[in-house]
Amino acid sequence: MGTTRTAEAEAPRRLEETAVAGLRRVLTGEVIGPADDGYDAHRRVWNGSIDRHPALIARCRGVDDVRAALRLGREQRLPIAVRSGGHSFPGLSTCDDGLLIDLRLMDGIRVDPDARTSGVQAGVLLGELDAVTQRHGLAVPAGIVSHTGLTGLTLGGGIGWLQRKHGLTVDSLVSADVVTAGGDVVRAAEDENADLFWGLRGGGGNFGIVTDLRFRLVPLGPQVMAGATFWPIAQAASVLRRYRDWIAGCPDELMTLLVQRLAPPLPAVPAELVGQPVIALVACYAGDVDEGERVLRPMRHLGAPVLDLFAAKPFTVHQQMFDPSFRHGCWYHVRSCDVAGLSDDVIDVVVEHGRRISSPLSSIALWQMGGAVARVGEDETAFTGRDAGFTFNINGNTPTADGFEEQRQWARDYWSALAPFHTGVYVNFLMEEGDERVRQAYGPAKHERLRALKRRYDPANVFRLNQNIPPD
Repeated sequence: MGTTRTAEAEAPRRLEETAVAGLRRVLTGEVIGPADDGYDAHRRVWNGSIDRHPALIARCRGVDDVRAALRLGREQRLPIAVRSGGHSFPGLSTCDDGLLIDLRLMDGIRVDPDARTSGVQAGVLLGELDAVTQRHGLAVPAGIVSHTGLTGLTLGGGIGWLQRKHGLTVDSLVSADVVTAGGDVVRAAEDENADLFWGLRGGGGNFGIVTDLRFRLVPLGPQVMAGATFWPIAQAASVLRRYRDWIAGCPDELMTLLVQRLAPPLPAVPAELVGQPVIALVACYAGDVDEGERVLRPMRHLGAPVLDLFAAKPFTVHQQMFDPSFRHGCWYHVRSCDVAGLSDDVIDVVVEHGRRISSPLSSIALWQMGGAVARVGEDETAFTGRDAGFTFNINGNTPTADGFEEQRQWARDYWSALAPFHTGVYVNFLMEEGDERVRQAYGPAKHERLRALKRRYDPANVFRLNQNIPPD
């Protein structure tokens, strides 16, 4: 990734068997090496195009396990990767010839429905959290794929279905427990280590290993008005222009994505539509179901839609809508950018490149921003881009390696065509694009502030397998 190399990183050495044996004795979780059963399964991550072989995997059950694993990694001068859900697009939640600290076994969830708060361990997935909080009609604003790891999503900012009404995931974060590079356990919150708390809310895993998070919960559902309406790709220009006008006055309860793709082979999709290029409005209304139906009605009836799947449904069902399109083991490449708005020129790019989709898994998701996201001050958190109009997520994906290079190039060409309109980028949607791209993601002032935090909490850049902010 072009990150700064430290003296600690320059001299990797063979992993000592006695050190591994020592870790096996103290870890309450699992220590898995290349010769152990389960190694191949546990080394793999969500993105099938990533094929890396850690020297050792430490599957931690608690904070003491994390500290012990980190100590071994530092003593053995190993690259250290940290995995929560493993959804990093560029595969930064694993490594070659290093130590993988896997937090997935740390999956505890505590909910206080009266105080509307939840304590969540670092290995929890979005779907697991939703299943618990929705029993009380509550939620943490988070992403749109239920098998995403909550911690990684949060540390990058956290955009999702509830953001326009309730803000980013980081806007609901109350505190986080962090194991620092030196092995200390610190609490970060507004009233304790406030500088670290600022950096964790958008600065990624640069400052330590987050082991526990506490969130404010927001009221939601459990029934929401949600779903999708599909039009043939030939109607894309008219749909985009009508959409642009329609959302100008929409309430914060409404969150929308515009999606371009080939119609998926799902039970609700007629057989004759499967594989046909479409543009879809996908939405969730975080408010009264009847009011949501009224708000969505004008857009759903535009032109000649070929399929309408909007209905009142449990939020947990809607949260799984995109799961089949982002299965574990498929090959993924993403390019992303923010834009200020849907000008006619931007719409022309979207129309042109949407016609070129040829893989059943390639797609774009155009995220509507604004609302509560934009009402938090730009300097209040490390997340950057609160004034963005839309965020593009351009996925060049394939089920296997077959055709992947072609789809990756399609995503890059789409992104390049939007270059005149780029205003920023969501850090969770970056690939391994180099130091300069990370600086662009935060802007000069925030990047320098994050570097100062890095010098304080991780001066040796132990946590460098991320969208790295080098201390020097």
